[in-house]
Amino acid sequence: MRFIEDALKMGKTNFILIGEAGCGKSEIALNLAKFFADTGDKEVHLFDMDMTKPLFRSRDMLDSQELAGINFHFEEQFYDAPTVAGGVRALLHDHDSIVVMDVGGDDIGARSIGGFMMGIDKSELCVMYVLNYYRPFCQDIDHIDQFLSEILAVSRLTLDDIHFVDNPNAGITTTLEEVVSGSEKMHELISQYRPIEMTCIGEGVAGEFSKKTEQANLRSIMPIHLYLTYEWLKN
Repeated sequence: MRFIEDALKMGKTNFILIGEAGCGKSEIALNLAKFFADTGDKEVHLFDMDMTKPLFRSRDMLDSQELAGINFHFEEQFYDAPTVAGGVRALLHDHDSIVVMDVGGDDIGARSIGGFMMGIDKSELCVMYVLNYYRPFCQDIDHIDQFLSEILAVSRLTLDDIHFVDNPNAGITTTLEEVVSGSEKMHELISQYRPIEMTCIGEGVAGEFSKKTEQANLRSIMPIHLYLTYEWLKN
């Protein structure tokens, strides 16, 4: 969690997660929000701004007792009608709050945050682009570049605002070997262009990861608890 702890020390209070559908943004958003709620003294607000799919959204944990310290914000969706949760702008400027924004997995979701960037103090902003080698769209550097270009074009962000986060997870059955392989392949794919500043790893294998790859010592490691999965896989 070194990357997140350093961000807090630098005065970051607004954490925005972008990335394509299925990369793991919602799990990371939930884990981040819980970390802030458990370790800090500020109100934590999680905005679920997913407009692309009805499956595995952070809002699904609204009634979780384990996440009771988090204030969830979202709007009900009707079919494919895009909706935006209210109250974002005020909380982005509230220094007594931590905001985590789980942004939908395409440029439509990113466009929704573009309007909130006007007047925002970027010194308080931490934008994380989540990559996952186990999703086909993250295995092609040209596709990654195209997606990121589309996001930047509509979100009022620049490349300098973006931090790359690796999430080499394929679900609840992901093995340590798969985590190591996915992490190393993602490093090979993009390290010549941008550094990966944090790697998210299932809590069950996070402790062993550093023993298996040299890359672990160069990055911040964030253990991830899987909150969002099929009910029959939780037991």
